[in-house]
Amino acid sequence: MKKTKLVSKIGWHWLVGITLGMSFIAKPVASADVIDPNADEVLQFMSAYLAETEAFSVNADIDFEVVATDGQKLQLSSFATAIVQRPDKFRIQRQGVVADAEFIFDGETLTLYGNRNNVYTQLEVPGTVDDAIRAFELETGIPVPGADLLFTDPYPILSTGVSSSTYVGTAYVNGIECHHLAFREDEVDWQLWVQTGDTPLPMKYVVTSKWVTAAPQYEIRLRDWNTNPLINEEQFAFSAPEGATPLEVLPANVLEEFTSTGEAQ
Repeated sequence: MKKTKLVSKIGWHWLVGITLGMSFIAKPVASADVIDPNADEVLQFMSAYLAETEAFSVNADIDFEVVATDGQKLQLSSFATAIVQRPDKFRIQRQGVVADAEFIFDGETLTLYGNRNNVYTQLEVPGTVDDAIRAFELETGIPVPGADLLFTDPYPILSTGVSSSTYVGTAYVNGIECHHLAFREDEVDWQLWVQTGDTPLPMKYVVTSKWVTAAPQYEIRLRDWNTNPLINEEQFAFSAPEGATPLEVLPANVLEEFTSTGEAQ
């Protein structure tokens, strides 16, 4: 799982896409190939906290930018809600202009269901949440922006490929004081806002495709965190609605409404 450029077809990754504004910069951005120990410490602290969390629910507002052929940048907005029970269950729902779908894993089967077309596809994936995410990406070849934060331990996923990092300072996201971290990789820059104090929850996550025209961004604002949610096992069970069509592979005409291309017509 890696942050990737926001180009080409996104395919099913609007599903999860179950994953940071700044008033001023207190110090210069780090030079190339410099890892800021303060940024790294916060990233490790956040990852360790999430790794110890047995279950959680969270809501998210997602903004995905595309660039029109005339250079105009457009922002597509959607809403997502997720509930995760470690080690092997999750349910993610996403609604927006390009998506109305559910992503369900019960420890044995990963189901992707499109509400608008009443179609679904399934992968047999006995294992953990981590296994389900990796299997999806391997099967489809489609990366899942934001899913980095769903892994049992996000640190090795997030830190791999980082060439430099900066602890920018503190800022506020949805009225909550956060550590503002900035990271650089070969093809993307990304930022993370992590709540200060003893509950270092990620509150905002931005990935910028810096070498793509107009540098489009994928932004997730996370809110309404609950690390002790009421769990109903039926939440992770998929029962095909009446008339739903099971598909081996989702055809292009079904994927069309869920797909973005780094350029808009």
